[in-house]
Amino acid sequence: MFRSQKNTNKYHNYIIVSEKNTGVRNYHFSRKFAFFVIGISVLSISTILFLSANALTGVLYKAKMNNLRSSYEHLSETLVSLQKQLDSVSGEVSVIEEKDQAIRTYAGLPQIDQDVRKLGVGGTDFKVNAIDDIPSSITNRITEIEMNVNALSRKVKLELNSYNSLYDVVRNHSDNLKFVPSIRPVQSGYINSNYGYREDPFNGKTRFHYGLDIAVNVGTKVYAPADGKIKFAGNQGGFGKVVKIDHSNGYRTIFAHLSKINVKPGTKVKRGDLIALTGKSGRTVGPHLHYEVHHYGAPQNPLDYFFSGYLK
Repeated sequence: MFRSQKNTNKYHNYIIVSEKNTGVRNYHFSRKFAFFVIGISVLSISTILFLSANALTGVLYKAKMNNLRSSYEHLSETLVSLQKQLDSVSGEVSVIEEKDQAIRTYAGLPQIDQDVRKLGVGGTDFKVNAIDDIPSSITNRITEIEMNVNALSRKVKLELNSYNSLYDVVRNHSDNLKFVPSIRPVQSGYINSNYGYREDPFNGKTRFHYGLDIAVNVGTKVYAPADGKIKFAGNQGGFGKVVKIDHSNGYRTIFAHLSKINVKPGTKVKRGDLIALTGKSGRTVGPHLHYEVHHYGAPQNPLDYFFSGYLK
């Protein structure tokens, strides 16, 4: 039990009586001292609570930052993986573009202008809005991926439109495709001289080269790149042993520096038929196949007619 006896002076007596009859204690102090003790107690308790809350907040903040750091690392790895997948898909689309060009050549359709292709994949640059506590490297990567996805989407739409038009033409003119030179005349070797201007290997002068020189071993099999009829098979000056094939729709192919000719003039051949063996006859610095493609008398770049795969 707690009892207070009020004095007439500024001091007070406080008597504490135990309910267990263990005795009586008498405390005598002023009100100012009582308020001082209570204030100190409140301040001490407040300080302890503040320090405890601050320590707890620090622990929780560190835990949160560790979780965020782990999440950012996982997100960054995911974004890198996604970018690699986008690069892979973009590479596949580039292959599709090359085949699109080849099919357009076969179908007699004009090529899609490169500026049109660039416009087809263009777009307005945009930025992801800044997000609190997310590093700028993450938001920048997200922006880059979104732009790549946007560009790839436009690219795919352009190719789909192109293929729709190609499908209609090819479906209506499929019979004509077998007469278009569309496979490599040899299945091995490498190109050591392209179509276009080059330095003549004999006199060093710049001259236009109307075909491809494909370096191969002597005796490599040469195949007809399309259906047609043998126009010429024999010797022709600096070209050595030569075979010429007339195909329909104005196409003609020429094969030079051969070691053996397996066909005769007037013979009909189909794409993939063996027509000769490579060599080094005529004016040449080494064994190779000189291959030309002409369309209505105008020389063409044979690379534009190489379609991946072996067409029958």
